[in-house]
Amino acid sequence: MRKTAAVGIAAALGVAIAGCGSSGSDKSTVTLWMYPVIADQAKSQAFWGKVEKDFEAKNPTVDVKVDLQPWEGRQEKVTTALISKKGFDLVVLGPDQIPQYAQQGTVEAVDDVIAADKAKYLPNALSALTVNGRLYGVPIYQTITAPIYNKKLFAEAGVDPAPRTLAELKAAAPKLAAKKVAVLDYPGKPEVSLNQSFYPLLWANGGSVFAPDGKSVAFNGPEGVESLQLLLDLKAAGGLPENTASKGNDIEGGQLAAGRTAMYHAATALQATQLGAAIGAENVGIGLPLEGRKRVAFGISGGLVLAKYSENKDAAKKFAAFLASPEVSAQLAKESGFFPARTDVTVPGQSAEAQEFAKSLQYAFPGDTHPKARQVMGVLAPHIQAALLGKEDARTALDAAAKEADTLLSSGG
Repeated sequence: MRKTAAVGIAAALGVAIAGCGSSGSDKSTVTLWMYPVIADQAKSQAFWGKVEKDFEAKNPTVDVKVDLQPWEGRQEKVTTALISKKGFDLVVLGPDQIPQYAQQGTVEAVDDVIAADKAKYLPNALSALTVNGRLYGVPIYQTITAPIYNKKLFAEAGVDPAPRTLAELKAAAPKLAAKKVAVLDYPGKPEVSLNQSFYPLLWANGGSVFAPDGKSVAFNGPEGVESLQLLLDLKAAGGLPENTASKGNDIEGGQLAAGRTAMYHAATALQATQLGAAIGAENVGIGLPLEGRKRVAFGISGGLVLAKYSENKDAAKKFAAFLASPEVSAQLAKESGFFPARTDVTVPGQSAEAQEFAKSLQYAFPGDTHPKARQVMGVLAPHIQAALLGKEDARTALDAAAKEADTLLSSGG
């Protein structure tokens, strides 16, 4: 068995990694590029080292290697590996990354890997990793976001229960502002993924990022304008932090932890734990996604994607099936704090916070998947920031962003 590689060892793409070919013996070699879904590096190395050992004990003709990669530069490295046809057999990707590779024909469909247990997976997890009717990722975990809030601040402002809808959020803003508290800890910094800032509001109002045919954007429709106007109305009512246009969504050291804001609408279970450490777990509330015309929670499946160039596809699929098994899924969920992508998995020792977040899994939405989803996000975010800074109104900001985004989509850039 090969030792689990430390973070960054495989970063130099000019070096051919042996995991994509023969190991020099009768064994098949399978390399997986894994990312820090288990945040603690020591725990991550221990977990994946055990995975290697356990799989190889059951499959002595396969030599597996888990290369622990950093999040930084992920997209560029994966793209380079697929083009150069060396680097990995399997890699963990999200729904917004897979369509472009499926379109390019550089990844392999994996429907057969989950065929026997298909009914045991979360339907949203499978649909999120499907492109043109084919599954391109074997789900091994599911993330979910939900609102977290400071119970004490809402109670002191006479708001009980805490907002459950966008309308209630707006109505609560002046009441908290009178206490010098912003109702929404909105992260307007462009570097924050819109999946955890603007898009949940857009989706809740019934909007979408792209038109149905994917050839143009739709975020500047009435639903988008309504969503951005909500933020501007909250700002006018003292319902957003003064630095909302430049703030991130960190909890530790942030305004939510300091008691200057009351709610973050797209938090993770880990962030709920962090907030509890700052203000006391008894003061932390966890709600369902804020409802507009519907409830939508951003949540993605982590999928094992098989490189088209892999020389050991059968062995790679066998390893993928092993990682997606109930036993391994349960342990991965326990160590990562994420959730299983299967319905037949019980997570040992799951925290009370995680159990509350699990209630939002039924509303999970991976975002508007598109080969250029990330590029469009990069175009839109600065215009939302400009609106929050008072430089553009809601309609002007979204129309300007849409014009740029449509040019991007039509030009192939």
